[in-house]
Amino acid sequence: MNGRNYRVPNGMPLSKKYAPGTPNVRIARFTTGARNSDYEVKIQLVAKEKCQIRDNALEAARVGANKKMNKVIPETSYQLSVKLYPHTIISENKMIAAAGADRLQEGMRRAYGKPVGHAARVNIGSIIYEIRTYEKHIPEAKRALKTASSKLPGYTSIVVSPINQ
Repeated sequence: MNGRNYRVPNGMPLSKKYAPGTPNVRIARFTTGARNSDYEVKIQLVAKEKCQIRDNALEAARVGANKKMNKVIPETSYQLSVKLYPHTIISENKMIAAAGADRLQEGMRRAYGKPVGHAARVNIGSIIYEIRTYEKHIPEAKRALKTASSKLPGYTSIVVSPINQ
């Protein structure tokens, strides 16, 4: 299974939560850090193209961004949030590619496949991650989101905006 097979969203998404054999979503936490009401800015990672992001890529990017933030500033002075939920179920028709495999598989007959994971369909302008923090921590937050974007498919941009209270 290649990641590029699932990068471009095509066809109708299957999103039955209780489809038989569907694995659990691999995102451990959707929000990390402290939930303070006095944060000054929010730094967002925004999608610049339509794509489909698998749940393990979302988790890897979240872990990378959180590590980058924890190295520089304490966990009590920022809040990192995953703004997407992977609803789409990805199924795969596994093909056997060994000698004598012609008697073990059916080819494209009944080719629905087994559920292998989840993905989030992303449109242009969708917010993927958001970090709320103070103005003095903007460079660290930008670096953390840049690290996160390197683990995701598609092009992204970083947007800084003040929080109005």
